[in-house]
Amino acid sequence: MTITDPLLKAREAAALLGISEPTFWRHVGKGTLPKPVKLGASSRWPQSELLEVIEKAKADRNAA
Repeated sequence: MTITDPLLKAREAAALLGISEPTFWRHVGKGTLPKPVKLGASSRWPQSELLEVIEKAKADRNAA
């Protein structure tokens, strides 16, 4: 089985977005970033969902 959409830890997701981990969690809590996929006690984010957030922010910026 090949994973084509890596699941990122909070630390990795925050690094991808260029923000601190506490800031990342704040955005998740506010709903501006997607909720995690829960795997037992672990929280993970599909990389594709985070990249979609970036693309949406770019589109919103260009539309303004």
